[in-house]
Amino acid sequence: MEEKKILLFLVDDDALFLKSLEIEFSENTESALKTFATGELCLEKISQNPDVVILDYHLDSIDKKAINGLETLDKIKAINPMIPVIMLSSQDKIEVAVNCMKHQAFDYIVKSETAFIRLQKAITTIFHYQKIEKALNWYMEKM
Repeated sequence: MEEKKILLFLVDDDALFLKSLEIEFSENTESALKTFATGELCLEKISQNPDVVILDYHLDSIDKKAINGLETLDKIKAINPMIPVIMLSSQDKIEVAVNCMKHQAFDYIVKSETAFIRLQKAITTIFHYQKIEKALNWYMEKM
């Protein structure tokens, strides 16, 4: 049986960083990728139910009227709270990380040369948690 590729949404207004992430994921994983320069474009396609959304925190450097990452995160969670979202930011500030977690982000990763490796680990963790949750739900239904 052919395994279904995981669908990743990559959302970042930094075209260079977005392209480098896209290259890393396509060369090192079996993921299906969709890239978006704005939160609005990502939200238009969110009905495709991506397995994971990797979302930039700011998102308004090109268009100052564009919604930012937190607003996009809130809208994704309002549409489907089960979609895991990993936030990315160039800011290494604890307040930013805490704020993302309060808004139901799965994880917060600082953009750096190790970002791709940390993203891969976070995605692995997401699937590990989902597997445990399924097993637990199955077990609870049997009780």
